[in-house]
Amino acid sequence: MNRRIALFAPFALLALARPALARKLSLGTLSNYLNGLATVEADFTQINGDGTVSTGRIYIRRPGRVRFEYAPPDRSLVLASGGQVAIFDAKSNQPPQQYPLSRTPLNLILSANIDLARARMVVGHREDGTSTRVVAQDPAHPEYGTIELVFTAGPVELRQWIITDDLGQQTTVILGEMTKGKDYPASLFSIPSEIERRG
Repeated sequence: MNRRIALFAPFALLALARPALARKLSLGTLSNYLNGLATVEADFTQINGDGTVSTGRIYIRRPGRVRFEYAPPDRSLVLASGGQVAIFDAKSNQPPQQYPLSRTPLNLILSANIDLARARMVVGHREDGTSTRVVAQDPAHPEYGTIELVFTAGPVELRQWIITDDLGQQTTVILGEMTKGKDYPASLFSIPSEIERRG
């Protein structure tokens, strides 16, 4: 499986140094938090299934838009918008590989209305001493894989996610400090615009 596809079909871990005695956050609290994230920008570290590590900058504009800019020497780009995911390989002159966003677990946190309490969506919900961990899947298509979301409390914050794809491959994305509420132009996430720019 293409390593960039692994990013979306899959995303695994690194415990953050946080105080112990964390309480398990409710699914309602976490749904409200995610629904309140209109735009997010952060540095990220990605741990791929083969053990390699990538870094970069992520931009999220809910619903349905995300941009992963990979740092040198990678320089690849992953965009999601218009219901599609496009993977731009910096080493290739070919058009980006594209597939439906709905086929990736990341779609669950990019949707317009997130309800983690929806029947059969959450298949795991626990507190591990430092964070609350929720494993979610598309109830209609569990074969698409799962996304494990890791939250800390006081205040509630999304710290990382682990995507496991249909082949069992895992990719972890660890988020740095988030900047919220900035206004991003639609062009930042536009797949056609990026294709034209690179053409």
